[in-house]
Amino acid sequence: MSEPFDAVDVIRTKRDGGEVPEAKLRWMVDAYTRGYVADAQMSAFAMAILLNGMGREEIRVMTDAMIASGERMSFAGLGKRTADKHSTGGVGDKITLPLAPLVASYGVAVPQLSGRGLGHTGGTLDKLESIPGWRAALSNEELHAQLAGDVGAVICAAGAGLAPADKKLYALRDVTGTVEAIPLIASSIMSKKIAEGTQSLVLDVKFGSGAFMKDASRARELAETMVALGADSGVATTALLTDMSTPLGLTVGNANEVRESVEVLAGGGPADVVELTVALAREMLRMSGIDADPAEALADGRAMDAWRRMIRAQDGDPDAPLPTPRETHEVRADRAGVVRRMDAFDIGIAAWRLGAGRARAEDPVVHAAGIDLHAKPGDRVAEGDVLFTLQADDETRFDRALDALAGAWEIGDTAPAAAPIVRDRITA
Repeated sequence: MSEPFDAVDVIRTKRDGGEVPEAKLRWMVDAYTRGYVADAQMSAFAMAILLNGMGREEIRVMTDAMIASGERMSFAGLGKRTADKHSTGGVGDKITLPLAPLVASYGVAVPQLSGRGLGHTGGTLDKLESIPGWRAALSNEELHAQLAGDVGAVICAAGAGLAPADKKLYALRDVTGTVEAIPLIASSIMSKKIAEGTQSLVLDVKFGSGAFMKDASRARELAETMVALGADSGVATTALLTDMSTPLGLTVGNANEVRESVEVLAGGGPADVVELTVALAREMLRMSGIDADPAEALADGRAMDAWRRMIRAQDGDPDAPLPTPRETHEVRADRAGVVRRMDAFDIGIAAWRLGAGRARAEDPVVHAAGIDLHAKPGDRVAEGDVLFTLQADDETRFDRALDALAGAWEIGDTAPAAAPIVRDRITA
């Protein structure tokens, strides 16, 4: 059977700055998924997109074609509003863990399909797998039952049936220098979220040293593109633009981030983690037609009850001890003063080298590995105070982690200017 279009013509159109017609763009995605369009051709097309961009209609068509490559879920029969959240990734970003049960405690269904970490950014599933017995893989039937019942929240791995075109294209972008193309980032994220079937979506789009987007203006462009995609696809979508220059909270790793999340659910925890959790929860509740202060459910125990139900539903034991490291190493302040800077990227790389992250998708993670922070920017320290506790199962990992931390912090005489985590709210 002959093909209706030619990949080379599609590539040339985008190479020369033109707009690819809808039929040709849909065919390009489908033919690549089927294996007719070669990796080399799709690589050239992705590079042309990186260099020349795409218009709003092109991005919508690209996203819709990626959705059409697989299954599309529906939660129409739940009898509840559904709300989801997506973060573009950061260091110490454990927000999904307290957020999903917090929102579910108000009767909103939260289908949180999450991923694993790669490089300096952590993965939600890796963190939760620190909990003995907890499993990430659920069937669609299990997912629906958990959302429909008294649990109301699911954090699990996305099935292979959701947007398989994206999975194939993302792997190609990762090795061809085209990951940074905003149209491809937006279509990758939104194809999966729209296919997931949620009614509303809140995006946590991060900028700063520990974020995928270092520059705030680029992060804003990405947020605006994704919000527009949501609107064009009938999914109510808002985005919060948030600062990821400093790690979130006082833990970076897996098991230690679970511990900190439980502290937040118990009504405590670091102020920045609570601030962002509550801000995102407020957005999700508002989009579900609920006017409430989610901080109340953290204070009165409802969110903790929902967490325990959610963990048990996925065969985890919320009372079981979490993994602890065999080896630790303390990093101390070399002078007295005020912490002015703690670089999220450097700290994320150090945690990765300790075993908390992975360099390849197939690599295992060490759940007990990571870094505990004992001070944050604005805190006053004395000479010799502990700034970081490095945690690993193998002491030979400390040297390379310490290399990554060299220059990761700054102690001065004056405090840095205070700045909120949430910098802006972006709507359609």
